[in-house]
Amino acid sequence: VVGGGSGGLACAKACRALGARVAAVDYVAPSPAGTAWGLGGTCVNVGCIPKKLMHQAALHGEALRDAAAFGWPAVRHPHAWATLCQNVQGYIVGLNAGYEAELEEAGVDYYNARGAFGAPHELELTAPDQDAQTVTARYFVLAMGGRPAYPDIPGATEHGITSDDIFQLPEDPGDVLVVGGSYVALECAGFLRGLGHNVAVMIRSIPLRGFDQDMAERVLRGLEGTGVRVLRPAVPEEVTRDPDTGRKRVPYRSDGGAPGTEVCDTVLFATGRRPCTSGIGLERAGVRVDGDGFVVTDALDRTSAAHIFAIGDVAAGRPQLTPVAIQAGQLLARRLFGGAGQAMHYSLAPTTVFTPLEYGCCGYAEEAAVEEFGEAAVEVFHSKPIPLEWRLGRGGEAYVKVVCHAPDDMRVVGFHVLSPNAGEITQGIAVAMQAGPLYKRHLDATVGIHPTVAEEVTSLTVTKRSGASASKAGC
Repeated sequence: VVGGGSGGLACAKACRALGARVAAVDYVAPSPAGTAWGLGGTCVNVGCIPKKLMHQAALHGEALRDAAAFGWPAVRHPHAWATLCQNVQGYIVGLNAGYEAELEEAGVDYYNARGAFGAPHELELTAPDQDAQTVTARYFVLAMGGRPAYPDIPGATEHGITSDDIFQLPEDPGDVLVVGGSYVALECAGFLRGLGHNVAVMIRSIPLRGFDQDMAERVLRGLEGTGVRVLRPAVPEEVTRDPDTGRKRVPYRSDGGAPGTEVCDTVLFATGRRPCTSGIGLERAGVRVDGDGFVVTDALDRTSAAHIFAIGDVAAGRPQLTPVAIQAGQLLARRLFGGAGQAMHYSLAPTTVFTPLEYGCCGYAEEAAVEEFGEAAVEVFHSKPIPLEWRLGRGGEAYVKVVCHAPDDMRVVGFHVLSPNAGEITQGIAVAMQAGPLYKRHLDATVGIHPTVAEEVTSLTVTKRSGASASKAGC
């Protein structure tokens, strides 16, 4: 298994449990800013785990601001960035050690080295201060994941950072410019603003590409409501650093608008990710990649080389989500060594964007459903409840949307929610959709849990097509 992220580790342990001899190879090249980390991949070190903890830190700040309305004395203290980073990294280092211990206990041979194919069944391993060696295997699983991409502009790598660096940043980031409209960009902008920083987001075109665009625009408006400035459409032209103050200057151009310049302390690029497939000899193993470097696979995750498979973020066209990679890796192990035949189903993978107002979704985006089934065949039910916990304090609305295929007895093909704890809500709906087919009548027949945002799915009556208000006045 080449790659020690969530998918690779899950696959390695599952293969070993089924009796195979297994080696796991993992190596992290330092980022341009010099950041590196231990075993566990993007999710554990520079993705889901530190992101969720920093999001939680920002939510604590929001709770403190709401506290007076609930009878608690108002408390105002500046946030201690160094303390948060130290505690987050302390937790992650423990996870790194735990993963190494799990591999050892499982009997998986672990190599902290860079692997490159020398021949179809040979992987050459190199690492600093170690002698090179070669391992051979009947099968290989590619699970190297990806790394953040920098824009091709002067000063980007010299004066900018990415999500590879923000969670280990030793000093308070100060005023931050986030470049990009990805979920990584908006999540980082959200928690940085929640921790008290001045934040601007520079977006070339649309936010959350690939997600429901109605929901994406609502997410963006929610960010703006917290004080995040949005520059759109805008494209950075260069990054320079003032030698006296250390502040960064980012001039930008705007299609159809006036150009401008942003001045900040930290420039965070979140403009997409590139697969870790270059320089590892895939051509010598007969593995084909697409124009962007992602590994091309079939429905059973097999590459153009019959003995080599690819899972997770490195595979072309796959959802770049940790649980997807884990399940794909486990299912692959069962197919290889357990006599199973079940393929990974990617179409109903749920996810949540952890912006200040969290966005959870599963299934079709509204516009994708219209494209697939036709506008007349799609019925969208929606509601704008006010979470009870927001009735005192901040105020604001949540939003629930269910996308149905009307000719098929109102089959639920998409679910979307903007709400506190959106991930917890979405996971339950995803189970129902996976076990389905799920129909609108199933939601209507379910007893809600009161008072929650989740109960809205059991009482949806207003359709978008009707034009009637979806706002809720009651509790």
